[in-house]
Order: sequence, then structure tokens, then C-alpha cells
Amino acid sequence: MNQQTAPDPSVLQQRRAYYERIGRHKLAPLWEVLHGLVIPEPKSACQPAIWHYAAIRDAIMEAGSLITAKEAERRVLVLENPGMPGQSKITTALYAGLQLIMPGEVAPSHRHTQSALRFVVEGSGAYTAVDGEKTLMEEGDFVITPSWTWHDHGNESDRPMVWMDGLDIPLVQTLDCSFAEKYPEDSQPLSRPVGDALARYGSGLLPVDHEVRTPTSPVFNYPYRRTREALETMRRAEEWDPCHGLKLQYVNPATGQSAMPTIGTFMQLLPRGFSGERYRCSDATVFSVVEGEGYTLVGDGDAAQRFDWSKRDTFVIPSWVPHRHHATNSDAVLFSFSDRPVQKALGLWRESRGNR
Repeated sequence: MNQQTAPDPSVLQQRRAYYERIGRHKLAPLWEVLHGLVIPEPKSACQPAIWHYAAIRDAIMEAGSLITAKEAERRVLVLENPGMPGQSKITTALYAGLQLIMPGEVAPSHRHTQSALRFVVEGSGAYTAVDGEKTLMEEGDFVITPSWTWHDHGNESDRPMVWMDGLDIPLVQTLDCSFAEKYPEDSQPLSRPVGDALARYGSGLLPVDHEVRTPTSPVFNYPYRRTREALETMRRAEEWDPCHGLKLQYVNPATGQSAMPTIGTFMQLLPRGFSGERYRCSDATVFSVVEGEGYTLVGDGDAAQRFDWSKRDTFVIPSWVPHRHHATNSDAVLFSFSDRPVQKALGLWRESRGNR
């Protein structure tokens, strides 16, 4: 077996001098860095992490007494991945935060090129208005704000409302495609009745003259009650996936593709006592617990971490890190999102089951 020997010191000196000379021309030798650029498996700064809602709820509510929604524009506590502090990232490609709207408040209207999702964690009766249509939000609802659409939020209920924001901010930053604009008024004018988009596109029907002009779903609120009913109907067939239980993907009804072009969104049911098999995938994934309790083993062997979770907790699993979901004393329902549509569009996405 051939073994490489260390270069002669004089050769190393010649190389260093060469690197210095070419550096003046803004050049660098690939062979010095190739091993760190093209690697055999993903190696991410993203770390596994969990946020227990009971431990952070007081901090979320305290923000409501320190700054108004209008002053903050978006009163959100960023879920910072511990491996990337100060970067406003929960994964290398995605941002997540918990937004608070107090009764009577309005978060002013604006638009931006980043696509956003809202997943309602606590409360009922607040609204999001998107391009002239208002939708009321309930716990477990998945709501879309497409790229470059006017949107504002308000709370006409008598209770605080908290939802998770998920955006493709890091991805858009990487591509240098960030644009944003504020609306002249706090609230945009409404031009369509509440529920219009769901009625037009959310019942297995499309307007006869519908044209696909954007990859984002024309349905911008996917109510949890409908999703939960779908999971229960699937349950009757008992076609359980050994890794995921029953798992559904939110789709654009006009194309059959992901509901959002840059963010994949999913909901899964784990029956009581479910013990998932080992699974890993190349898309780092953010989970929000909608119902029940359980735990997820993240990693293998002695290095594995156990994340015990219950309703409203959030946790993140990095790219290609093996994990196993377990539901304990009750059925559990998990919402999740990732950058899977981007990876699939580029032919990069991979998954692995069992010990492969």
C-alpha cells in the first residue's frame, strides 16, 4: 500500500512563496482546500436543539410588555441554533421564531422576497391578511405568506396569540435576493371575503380558468381540523411507516408539488407506543409538537441525545443526523418543515433508513 511522504521542507517553502505570489492576483490553490469543500457526508454547523415551550413562554409574554407590535414591526423571539449563534438561523438554510400578537394589536403590513410560513402554537382568533384576503387562525393551522405579497397580522380576540414563523431568510441571503418594502398604512385593504382562497382551491377543485403563475399554493391557510381528519382517515388502513408513523406533505393543489417552493411542510401522526426506526435525511428539519408527548433519540450510540417533548415544544434535527421518534402515553402529532423542495429541485436530496 502506497503511503504519501511529507514534502521536502524546501518544496514546502517554494509552495508557500508561490501561494503568496498568486494571492496578489486573487487566486488560491484548490488542492489545499479541496478536502474541506467536497466531503463524503454533510458536516453542518447546525446542531440538534430543543426549545421547551413551558420554559420560554414567560419570556415570550414579557416581550409584549416591553415593545409594541407596531414598534417592533414583528415582535418575534428568534429560535437561534446553538451552533450558529447571532446568525438568526435554526438550520443553515432556514430561520424560525415565535411571534406574539397581543389583543387589539396590528403588526404593520409589509412585503419581502422571503417566503414565510406561520404555524399557530397558542391561541385562537388572530388573523393574517395576505394580498387582500384575511384568514382567521386556530391552533395547528399552517398559513403561507408567499414571496413578495403584502401581509399584516392582527389580534381581534381577547387572548395573546403565538405562532411560529418559518422563513427561507438564510437561503435568500445566500443568493443575494433580499428585497423588502413597507405598506403606507398599517393594514392593507381587503378585496376578497374570508375563506375565499380555501373555497376556490382547497376542496379538490380549481376555477376553470385558473393559470399557474407562481409555484406557491393558492391556498394560504391549511386548517388543522382538516389535516387531523385526514390523518384519522388514513389511520383506519393502518399503513404505518416504520420511521414516520403516518406522514402527510402539504401540497399546492394546482401543481401537486410542495405548497411552498423553498420550504417543505409536513404533518405526521405517531400512535401511542410508537417506536420509530432509525432515519436520516439530507434536509435539516424543524419540528413543532401539536399534540401528545414523546421523545426523539438524536444520533447514535453513546453520543445520542434524548429530546423529551410535549405540546408546543420545538426541536431541530440537522442534516444527515440519524433519529428515532417515540410516542409514549398518548398519540402524538408533529408538524415539521425543511428545505426539502430546494434539494429535490436540484437533485440533491437523500434519505437513509435503518443502519444504511
